[in-house]
Amino acid sequence: MLRSIIVEDEVASQEALVNYLADYCPQVQLVALASNIAEGKAAIEQHQPDLVFLDVEMPFGNGFDLLASLDDIRFQTIFVTAFSHYAIRAIQYSAANYILKPIAIEELVAAVEKAELAATAKEQISPTRVLLENIHITQKQRTKIVLPVLEGLEIIRAEAIIHCEAQDNFTLFTLTDGETRLICRTLKHYQSILEPLGFVRIHKSHLVNLEHITKYTKGKGGYVTLSNQRELPVAASRKSELLAQLGQ
Repeated sequence: MLRSIIVEDEVASQEALVNYLADYCPQVQLVALASNIAEGKAAIEQHQPDLVFLDVEMPFGNGFDLLASLDDIRFQTIFVTAFSHYAIRAIQYSAANYILKPIAIEELVAAVEKAELAATAKEQISPTRVLLENIHITQKQRTKIVLPVLEGLEIIRAEAIIHCEAQDNFTLFTLTDGETRLICRTLKHYQSILEPLGFVRIHKSHLVNLEHITKYTKGKGGYVTLSNQRELPVAASRKSELLAQLGQ
């Protein structure tokens, strides 16, 4: 059983989540409910839960403030959000679990199952810790991406990624140290995460880090040369976007 706490300030949302968990997630045992940051912190410190359902936006702060106030985070977190743009981006970087309001039952069940697997595996890398680092990032710091690999989770700095390549429903990451990682996520998934960090889709199969483009050669679409000397084609339909990005 996953001993769990809900931290949610909206009564209707809290009641809906309680009912959904009772009906569809039998592995969840609710041990406390909290409606604000102070109550949430007290409940977590008292009950030491396995899983916390955490509303992102609350009065007098947000869920990230609650996590930052804790000395030790040994629980899995499922964030509940009504589509706060910055919050979704930060959560995606860290590969943390989240569900959107209004809550869809299939998303809730999937998030709980993922949290249960992570808790059972007792993963050494905490997506929540990576999330907190990225939330407080400065321009001089580097954003980190959490990749789900066969052995668990791996943290990669965004600037260490040269190129991402679509391979069916997988994405192949090429890194600056010459190593690669094959991740069970689509390239479209990582495009939405990496584009704000200076990556550009140049082809249906290729997403590249602008910092690692060393040369562009003209042609119908042309092609780019990367810092590892690899040459990649540019789709004609994506040429103007690439040149605009390089011009910036």
